[in-house]
Amino acid sequence: MINKNSPIPIYYQIEEYIKALIENGELRPGDALPPEREYAEKYQISRMTVRQAFTQLVNEGYLFRLQGKGTFVAERKIEQPLQGLTSFTEDMKARGLEPGSQLIHFEIIPATKQIAGQLLIAEYGPVYEIKRIRMADSVPMALETNYISANLVQGLTEQIVNKSLYAHIEGQLDLRIDSASQIIESSTASQSEANYLKISKGAPVMLIQRNTFLKDNTPVEFVKSVYRADRYKFMIQMKR
Repeated sequence: MINKNSPIPIYYQIEEYIKALIENGELRPGDALPPEREYAEKYQISRMTVRQAFTQLVNEGYLFRLQGKGTFVAERKIEQPLQGLTSFTEDMKARGLEPGSQLIHFEIIPATKQIAGQLLIAEYGPVYEIKRIRMADSVPMALETNYISANLVQGLTEQIVNKSLYAHIEGQLDLRIDSASQIIESSTASQSEANYLKISKGAPVMLIQRNTFLKDNTPVEFVKSVYRADRYKFMIQMKR
C-alpha cells in the first residue's frame, strides 16, 4: 500500500488506499478501521501522518469518529448538483433511491409578513404550510417546510403532498415551474430537528431557503429545509 520512495505524500497514499477499500466494498458503512497506531506500526510511519489521512477522509465524508470508540466508515453522501431545478422525489429516483415522505403538519394558515413577502401575496392571505421529513431508502435526509399560496395552488390534500408536489402542480394544475433561487448556509441541529432527522443535537446541518417561480415569475413556493450534512452534499460546476 505504501511506497516511501514515491513522490506522492504518504498520507495521500493512505487516503487513496482506504477510499479504494470503501469503493470496492471491502469496507462497508459502519465498519471500524484499525487504530492509527496499528497503521503507523505496520508501515513504519508516524501516527501524525496516519491522523492526517484519517482527518482528510473524515472531512470528505468517507469516515466519521466516535470519541472513545474509534474511526468508522460513513454512509456515502447523496450528491445534489446545483444546476437544474428538480424536486426531491426526482433527485432520489435519478440516483436509484426510493424517495419517501413522512407528513408532520399540513394546514392552511394566514401568511405572516415574511411569508407573504416571499410569495408576493397579501399579509394574512391563505397559504398551505406543509412540514415533511424527506427520506431516501427510508433514511431521513431533510426536514422540509413548504409555504404555497392556497389561491394559486388549489385543492392540495395530504395524499397529494405525500407524493410529489411538483408533479401535481405541473401535471394536474398545468402550471409551469421555471426557475428558483436558493440560499445555503451551515448550522447545527436543534433538539427538534435532531429528533426528526435521527441525528444528535448540535450535529452539522445545511439550512436551505428556496423560492420557486412559474414562467411568468409568479412565486409558487417558499421552502425552508434542514438537510443532514452527514448524508447530503451539493456540487456545482463553474466555467471561467
